[in-house]
Amino acid sequence: MRLMTKNLRAGLWKAVLTGCLMVAGSEWGHAAEGIGFVQAEPVWAEAREKEKNLTLGYTAEFERPAWGNTVVRATGATLYRVYLNGVFVGHGPARGPHGYYRVDEWDVSERLKPGRNQVAFEVAGYNANSYYLLDQPSFLQAEVSCAGQVLAATRTGTGQGEGKSFAARVLPERVQKVQRYSFQRPFSEVYRLRAGWSDWRTGKGDAGQGITLAAQGEKKLLPRRVKQPEYFRRQPVKVVGEGTLKRGVKVEQPWRDRSLTEISARLGGYPEQELASVPSLELQTVGVASNLAVEIGYMSKPGLELKTDEFRIVDLGCNLTGFIGQRVLCERKTRLAVSFDEVLSDGDVDFKRLSCVNAVVYELEPGSYDLETFEPYTLRYLKLMVLEGECRVEGIYLRELACPDVEKAEFACSDERLNRLFVAGRETFRQNATDIFMDCPSRERAGWLCDSYFTARVAKDLCGDTVIERNFLENFRLPERFEHLPEGMLPMCYPADHNDGVFIPNWALWFVVELEEYWQRSGDREMVEGLRGRVLGLLKYFEKFRNSDGLLEKLASWVFVEWSAANSFVQDVNYPSNMLFARALTAAGRMYDLPELARDGERVRERIRAQAWDGEFFVDNAVRREGTLQVTTNRTEVCQYFAFYFGVATPETHAVLWQRLRDDFGPRRKQTKKFAEVHPANAFIGNVLRLELLSRNGLTRQLLDESVAYQLHMAERTGTLWEHDGAYASCNHGFASHGGVHVLYRDVLGLREVDWVKKRVVVRYAECGLEWCRGVAPTPDGPVSVNWRKVDGQVRFDVNVPAGWVLDREK
Repeated sequence: MRLMTKNLRAGLWKAVLTGCLMVAGSEWGHAAEGIGFVQAEPVWAEAREKEKNLTLGYTAEFERPAWGNTVVRATGATLYRVYLNGVFVGHGPARGPHGYYRVDEWDVSERLKPGRNQVAFEVAGYNANSYYLLDQPSFLQAEVSCAGQVLAATRTGTGQGEGKSFAARVLPERVQKVQRYSFQRPFSEVYRLRAGWSDWRTGKGDAGQGITLAAQGEKKLLPRRVKQPEYFRRQPVKVVGEGTLKRGVKVEQPWRDRSLTEISARLGGYPEQELASVPSLELQTVGVASNLAVEIGYMSKPGLELKTDEFRIVDLGCNLTGFIGQRVLCERKTRLAVSFDEVLSDGDVDFKRLSCVNAVVYELEPGSYDLETFEPYTLRYLKLMVLEGECRVEGIYLRELACPDVEKAEFACSDERLNRLFVAGRETFRQNATDIFMDCPSRERAGWLCDSYFTARVAKDLCGDTVIERNFLENFRLPERFEHLPEGMLPMCYPADHNDGVFIPNWALWFVVELEEYWQRSGDREMVEGLRGRVLGLLKYFEKFRNSDGLLEKLASWVFVEWSAANSFVQDVNYPSNMLFARALTAAGRMYDLPELARDGERVRERIRAQAWDGEFFVDNAVRREGTLQVTTNRTEVCQYFAFYFGVATPETHAVLWQRLRDDFGPRRKQTKKFAEVHPANAFIGNVLRLELLSRNGLTRQLLDESVAYQLHMAERTGTLWEHDGAYASCNHGFASHGGVHVLYRDVLGLREVDWVKKRVVVRYAECGLEWCRGVAPTPDGPVSVNWRKVDGQVRFDVNVPAGWVLDREK
């Protein structure tokens, strides 16, 4: 079959794009969701809304109403935490796209005391681009109301309205000119504190220097939709290290991250010569003189006494994400450094292992302090180091920032190893799905495509809704355009600012594939139609990269396949990327009833088969030499999985290859060394695709054995699942929850399909060597429960579905 010519393709794009151009700035559906403020204005310190890393404190008093629900409503930029009478209420806001702001709401009725109450917002305006938070001018818009009456609101001095106006002050205790936390996240935290510094939150003590607030212009508002996170306080379970420090360690080549050295118009922050403190350089000169590995129950030693050059390491028992807190008492001036990581490295905490500044430094005048980090961090191990003075540290905790309601989902079986994988998968998901789907809750906290494709499946299993995914997709939908990117291209992660112009072209194709699955999950045709222009505009972008064979060639920017040698073979024609392209064409054709796109996808598959198949394996790429496209001999494991996953090959069309992959590849190949010339896959994403292929082909027993081989060591070491197959990067990555949750629900519990749209459940038992399994999957209409057990060699299934649903059994 001949490929479609460029002229025919051009005619197709002219047709399909007619009437489908962006309406991204429309208020699609938002007014009906009832968001907004009665009196509050967006305000910030006058003429300082673009200042980097400026922290303000806002306070307002109000009397407890006689009746009705009292609600605090807020949005802002960049981040805030909220207190009522000095007690933590919440953290926000949820992330929205450029030019839009999601509104938080807390019902604080049960927390009010009789008479006067005080609400306080601590707001950080970062004004620095990142993968995590948008670089937008700072403001806070907040209101306290009850039964339609405004009790307090943010407004300027000339603002009119009922209730009290918020007063504001600069909070210089958080040092402003500090280094970034990482290339992907904005500023780290350094504090210079005096006793009573936080009394402003309760109206006690010195109120500080008030400032003039200026209006920041009307903001486009979006609903939060997703539930408020869980803020459980988790304590360490034990002390695992104690000893003394040595100072002035010589470092021949100190770690100087690009987030320190490359500050420019492309990477926001303060240049190194302007920094008031550089913990990443100082802490590299602080070594360990003696480190005694201990195992002391933390509650048996709740207060840790620390003198100059002493340290303690505590273990939270599991890799967790949230705000690090402790009470510190010091009788003389003290410098306390708190470093942390997900794993121990040679028995110690390496704050730079993840290429982040995993440390917070406090300079404390004599007094007592209740400290809690403003930013969330990810850690299992916490190291307390006194660099000057002495102190007593009490009540160490981590206030979690995690997705609520995942406990509604249940899974248990007769194999305890699988139970551990499920717990680790659920823990990984809840830390990576607070307001959007993130890659990791540590280094980046970014909404990456591809990662989200897998995490979204888990959200359906654990949460019983698609609310987070709806927000995630809406963020991509609403901006009029994406700055610094070519027309039609989608950002590789979002909300984010890509000032350097870097994007992953093939990663945008995962967006199309996920959108089709979202449509199937949710039935949300409105979202699919709202993204029609984005999807077709993206495919149109790729037209200029299609060669005479119809394949994508010489894709721009950063072409990424997976964390393996596959990333070395991405030019000029990368066959895995073209396999994904074919799948995206097919998905777009189905979503928008454009059969020519689906036919085009099949032509791309045919051309890949003709070029990339060398008789034994699919090769990864072809290069253009003197005008001729020459297929290389580069072969990777992940390329084979792309071929089967995206329909270029099947076990019937390529039976010998499938048999080799099934029998000779996988986790054992590191030991067997079979087909050593084929570069091995990694956790992201080759191993995930392999497990999917085993599932498709009914190899459940093998699937479970390999799941355990790939991931059980992760669950045992950190309680979470990792980005790579080793602990040399993030040890808490959202996509990895797919193997710990979705695979177990589908392939072990037997929930092959839970169709919310058709209200249909399909179950299938597959022999997997277990004696019993039970589980519960939430849905919008109520739970689906499955309980099966082997009795006298027979399998007995007990399945309950919501009223009005249909139950089918897959043969």
